[in-house]
Amino acid sequence: MARPIPITRIHESFGVHSVVALTGPRQCGKTTLARAIAADVHQSTYFDLEAAVDRRRLQAPEQTLGRLFGLVVIDEVQRLPALFETVRVLVDRPDNGARFLLLGSASPVLVKGVSETLAGRAGLVDLSGFDLREVAADSWRRLWLRGGFPRSYLAPDGKGSWLWRESFVRTFLERDIPQFGITIPAETLRRFWTMIAHYHAQTWNAAELARALGASEGTARRYLDILAGAFMVRILPPWFENLRKRQIKAPKVYVRDTGLLHALLDLERENDLAGHPKVGASFEGFAIEQLCIAFETSNACFWATHGGAELDLLVTHGGKRYGFECKLADAPGTTRSMRVALDDLGLEHLWVVYPGDEPYRLDDRISVLPVARIPQLAASLREGA
Repeated sequence: MARPIPITRIHESFGVHSVVALTGPRQCGKTTLARAIAADVHQSTYFDLEAAVDRRRLQAPEQTLGRLFGLVVIDEVQRLPALFETVRVLVDRPDNGARFLLLGSASPVLVKGVSETLAGRAGLVDLSGFDLREVAADSWRRLWLRGGFPRSYLAPDGKGSWLWRESFVRTFLERDIPQFGITIPAETLRRFWTMIAHYHAQTWNAAELARALGASEGTARRYLDILAGAFMVRILPPWFENLRKRQIKAPKVYVRDTGLLHALLDLERENDLAGHPKVGASFEGFAIEQLCIAFETSNACFWATHGGAELDLLVTHGGKRYGFECKLADAPGTTRSMRVALDDLGLEHLWVVYPGDEPYRLDDRISVLPVARIPQLAASLREGA
């Protein structure tokens, strides 16, 4: 499948920076995307640092890279942290004729290299798996069930998708996490990740999870941060301001890819999901992830009060506030909580995202939106901003 949207984002970033870091979870399509970009330019050089021969080629990195022109792609760059300093030196030279596309799975090494060593010199593009902008509108249920990882979504049948996801979880815990320099037993982190799946779409409760894990609250938070840093978990922060109401100040947690969520919950088939107590939470997480991707926002949050009013997602765009509720219902209507959110937060509009096919109005400021139409809504709001 062609992926024109992230390719456009990379080219836009190269219009400003000589270095672009393309980050995202393992197996989300970074390498395929980078090879497509490299094949489309006049001059390019590709290094894959998982290959011993390419690591040997970069034993004297400044000498090797300093002779290159055009696009230079370095895949799995976190395996050679010294390269960040080399790239910084090269792009600061007035005669530099290369642009660098750095690929890496999220890790402390990569984050530090981009945010510190290459500060102000590198653009950052995050890549997820396939999203609603990239699949057919009538394929959204497949995307929800299987998730967006290309080899899971594109598997010829459900069994193949399921086996790939099971293998991914195992490999991520047993190989990828240790490669990040993190020494946590795979079984311990899998147990914690599975607990997060059961708490999916709930407010983070460090004490409760720590007790269940038999660890300290600090350890539970460290495990959460590891999974979030690897793009496996979304930590959705709360919105709070002086409203003279007691507001929730703990974040909500979601497994970002619903295909992995379903693997962790042992929900292989659509019928398994439909009859599970977490089906509504799964749909909520799917819709929220798609909204965050479509709006390309890093400032999304939720809102809730101790009195019971809540809003699943609050997005600020063009100086206006927009709200979203996600309901797994055939014909959702208005609720008191929605009207409280409209008034207390000063929302421009509130949409209720649901699994149906037709949009409709509930009143002047509340509309019902089919989940498949999230990309069109985001595009229309961007055009009107």
